[in-house]
Amino acid sequence: MSTFIPGPHLLESPRGRDWPRLPAAPAPAREPVPPSRADVVVVGAGPAGLAMVSALWHHGVRDVVVLDRGGRPCRRFFDRIDLLGQRVLRSPYEHHPGVEGYRDCELLDFARLHWARLTPVERREVRMAQAGHRSVVPVDVFEAYCDHVTATHDVGARTWRATVREVLPGRSDVTVRTDRGTVTAQHVVLCPGEERREAPHEWWGGGAAPPGVAYWDERLPSAGERQVVVGAGLTSAHLISNALAAGREVHWVIREPGERYQCADVNSKFFRPEGRARIGNVGWDDRLGLLAQFRRASIMFEFRPLLERAEAEGRLVVHRGEAVTGVAAATGGTALVRLAGGQRVGGDCVVLALGTTPETGRGLLPEEVVGERDGWPALDERTLAYTYAPRVSAVGAAAGMVLGPAARNIDGHRVATARAADAIARSVRGGAPAASPVRAEVGAGV
Repeated sequence: MSTFIPGPHLLESPRGRDWPRLPAAPAPAREPVPPSRADVVVVGAGPAGLAMVSALWHHGVRDVVVLDRGGRPCRRFFDRIDLLGQRVLRSPYEHHPGVEGYRDCELLDFARLHWARLTPVERREVRMAQAGHRSVVPVDVFEAYCDHVTATHDVGARTWRATVREVLPGRSDVTVRTDRGTVTAQHVVLCPGEERREAPHEWWGGGAAPPGVAYWDERLPSAGERQVVVGAGLTSAHLISNALAAGREVHWVIREPGERYQCADVNSKFFRPEGRARIGNVGWDDRLGLLAQFRRASIMFEFRPLLERAEAEGRLVVHRGEAVTGVAAATGGTALVRLAGGQRVGGDCVVLALGTTPETGRGLLPEEVVGERDGWPALDERTLAYTYAPRVSAVGAAAGMVLGPAARNIDGHRVATARAADAIARSVRGGAPAASPVRAEVGAGV
């Protein structure tokens, strides 16, 4: 039996192409700070926030304020991609922040509309997607599509730069406090995405990283001739391939027994209704087990030939299956990683790619509202509203215990958006959300 392994050529696509854009409407004069009232406030303007505002637009809910640290839809998402030098997305064409159930231009439609601008390799991927097979999406195409969705649903005009400090649910509305004022709304949707996973405290005692050590989403220090990467997933693979392309020797520390190559770190069945039903039909402990089983660090098949060849040639040294006991600065401006077996792996730069953790609302909402259990918030299964604050909803990774592993993926955002937007639109049109249960039930299982 033969196994199809896509070639490394799929990792390369042009960046910075000049895509046709919709004629920009004259920007209306507006205050430099967000308005004090709105029907809905969306916290976060990443792909989940973009999908949420677009869905509300189709429901006729237009009095929406989007609050985002960057002040521009999907800015942080693409800034992170650019830091990694990433040219293609792991998500296939059917995963996009568009809206289900409406006559909207989907990502695949957008690529076909701009067929002449695609390379032969990119055109083949579009044909693969049309035939129902796995496909690779160029970042360039995805970014242009997000701009298109932003323009057609007037998302940019609804987005303000602000850092949200606190979300305080009330009986009839919700107060959102930011560094640029306060907004009161009937409903609030949290779409803050995920934050990088910090290094364990024992690695260097907590606080700022030692000199010569950086996280994957930071500007790297001067890399020199030798780079150390700690991590087992796709981010690590991008960092390693970039360093190899720059002619550096790379040491790769994988705390797991070995690399895990596959097309996605979430089984495709969880993107289908029957997969989501599998999550919904089991208890809390079984859900935790499924999340642990089907959400593990992995690397796209396309990287395998590159990394295996580099290891065979000695340009890549892989340290497999050893725990990290410490990370420290060393003499001469270098840094080193201490392994459990006693080995020390040093380099001019150590980059930590330890994954991400979902933002669950903790730190924004009162602790009793989050109702956190095993790191997950208590959400209504039908509407994704917080069980103890029905006027606040979560879309994105925080919905993992409701939607399963796919909640952290762009397609999972779209599924979550469809549930939350429908419930919010009904409420805005006149139906009040369900009353909060008694406080004593906080933390109850599913």
